[in-house]
Amino acid sequence: MEDKDYQKSFDSTNLLVFLYSYKKPIITITVVAAIVSAAVSFMIQEKFLSTVILFPASTNSISKSLMTQDVTGKLDINAFGEEEQAEQLLQILNSDDISGYIRNKYNLMKHYGFKSDENFALTNTVKQYQENVTFKRTEFNSVRIDVLDHNKDTAALIANDISDRLDSVRTRMQQERALIGLRIIEDEYKSMQTYMKSMDDSLTAIRKKGLTDFEVEVEQLTKAYYEALSKGNSSIVKELEKKLEIFAEYGSAYRSLTENLEFEREQLALLRAKYEETKADATRSLSTKFVVNQAWPAEKKAYPIRWLIVLVSTFSAFLLTILGIIALENFRKIK
Repeated sequence: MEDKDYQKSFDSTNLLVFLYSYKKPIITITVVAAIVSAAVSFMIQEKFLSTVILFPASTNSISKSLMTQDVTGKLDINAFGEEEQAEQLLQILNSDDISGYIRNKYNLMKHYGFKSDENFALTNTVKQYQENVTFKRTEFNSVRIDVLDHNKDTAALIANDISDRLDSVRTRMQQERALIGLRIIEDEYKSMQTYMKSMDDSLTAIRKKGLTDFEVEVEQLTKAYYEALSKGNSSIVKELEKKLEIFAEYGSAYRSLTENLEFEREQLALLRAKYEETKADATRSLSTKFVVNQAWPAEKKAYPIRWLIVLVSTFSAFLLTILGIIALENFRKIK
């Protein structure tokens, strides 16, 4: 009965009255937490934020943008890319190629306060880099590069360097593949030229035997043969028969070579156009992005937000103190 009365009395007690009865420990712990969190917040190294905002280009292929007819307009040199291109940029931005370049250029291991001979120095440097440098796609399908650093000038330089490096990394990746394709097309082009030269040589040899325009000449010779035959001119008939024999022997080869050469010339022209396109992709480059905002040194720190640290820490200490007191009261009641 006593326990029930106690429980009822405790549950119905006004919370403010309950807290007031423990005002000293609550106030003491809250104030101490505020002082400690404030002191800690001032010990945290300040960091400045620099940001680059860019849009991906729909394509950075010179052959597709400038040398190929595009009825859709998606490959326009001035067209902005879509979600797929933005995701591709994010993958490149997160690559070791870019992070390694930035770490080496700015000696981030030393810049972040790590010694090269200490354990896990590189791992800690990479971890710090990943915390300070972030990339994300915005709701407008642009890509945002954020760089935090305790030196505001360095933050801006790193952000802009990452943006610049993006072009060279993507261009290198595409040109490596384009160079392989260029070598394949060059080999095919030379092979086709050699094949066409052999056919042309064979055709020249046939022409030396008197065949220059098969269709016209065979018609004229046939007409002359029958006229000579009707007139009984045997010497001319024999001479024409010899020529007709040559036409009969080499005529099919002449026509076949002529037709094949015409077809191969068309294929060679197509291959030549493809060669020029691939050569442009392998040796020239276009920017992979449109930069909306370049990074500049920030005038105010972005981290830490001291008032927020103090507020959260103080409120957390206040709440934990109350929960601890309630737990202690319940423990006493149960005991």
